[in-house]
Amino acid sequence: MTVPRPLLGGVELGGTKCICLIGTCPADIREQVSLPTGNDPAVTLGRIVDQLNSWQSRHGPIAALGIASFGPLDLVKRSSTYGYITSTSKPGWRFVEVAGHLSRAFGVPTNFDTDVNGAAMAEGRWGAARGLDDFAYLTVGTGVGVGLVVQGNVVYGFGHPELGHARLARLTDDDWPGACALHRDCVEGLASGTAIAARAGIPAEQLPANSPIWQPVAHTLAQLLHTIVLATAPRRIIVGGGVTQSRPELLARVRGLVLQSLNGYLELEALAGPIDGYIVAPGLGAQVGPLGALALATDAYQSASRAATG
Repeated sequence: MTVPRPLLGGVELGGTKCICLIGTCPADIREQVSLPTGNDPAVTLGRIVDQLNSWQSRHGPIAALGIASFGPLDLVKRSSTYGYITSTSKPGWRFVEVAGHLSRAFGVPTNFDTDVNGAAMAEGRWGAARGLDDFAYLTVGTGVGVGLVVQGNVVYGFGHPELGHARLARLTDDDWPGACALHRDCVEGLASGTAIAARAGIPAEQLPANSPIWQPVAHTLAQLLHTIVLATAPRRIIVGGGVTQSRPELLARVRGLVLQSLNGYLELEALAGPIDGYIVAPGLGAQVGPLGALALATDAYQSASRAATG
C-alpha cells in the first residue's frame, strides 16, 4: 500500500515579492502565487495567511509549513526573538516576527530559515547538489546571499552566514562607492541587482551584455566564490537568482575569473571536476526559491513524524 505524501505549505518571503505554494513535492505543486512583499508586514503576512487558508479549503489541510525568508534572521530557538527578521535595511521589516505569526495561524510544524539556506536544501534534495554532502548555494538578486552545506548539514554559528556583506578585493581602477546602505562596497553593494540598477540607471535585466558594468560585477562574484572555495572546499557551487537567470553569460565569465583568481594555488578542476560542472546554475531553475520553502516544510514534517513515533 502506497502512503500518500503529506500536503505542505511553503512561503518564500523575498525583499520584493513573496511566493506562496501548496503541494506535496516538486512534481505536485497544486497552486502557486506571487504577492508583493511591500513595506507593511501586517498586510503582507495577512495576505499569506488568507492565501494558504483559501487553498486549504480547496485541497485540504497542510501538515507542515516552510518559510524561507530574506534576512538577517534570528534562528536561535532559545532566543526571545527567534523567528524574527532582525537588522534588515528593508523599510518596515526591521525586527518583525514572521515564523511565530505564521506558525500560530496554522498550528502545524513549521521550519523557518533564510531563503538561501532553503534553496540550498532544495538543490540538495531535488536539484544540482543531489548526492553531495558539501556544496554552496549563492543567490544574486535584489541582494546577495550564500547558503553553505558541510558534511550534509547547513552551516550555522551564532546565526547564519552573511557572505553577501563580505568586503573583498576590488578591481584597482573601480572607485564606484557601492550601493549597500550599511557597507557601501561589500559584495551586495557591488554585484546585487539593486547595486547594478543603481550604477547603471536601469534594471540589471535591461543592461546590455557588452556593458562595462558587468566587469566589476563578475569580478566581485568571482572574489566571493574564491573565498567560498578556500573556506569550505565545496564539491559544487550553485549560482541562482534573478541577475544570473537574466544574464546566463555572466556565469561563464565568473568561472574563468575564479580560476584566474586562484592562480593555480588549488588545482580546482583536478579536485572537483571541470569548471563548467563545478560552478553551475540551479538544477531546479527559477523554482529553486519556492521549492526551498517546500524543502523546509518537508523537513518540518519529517522531524515531527520522527518525534511522534519516538
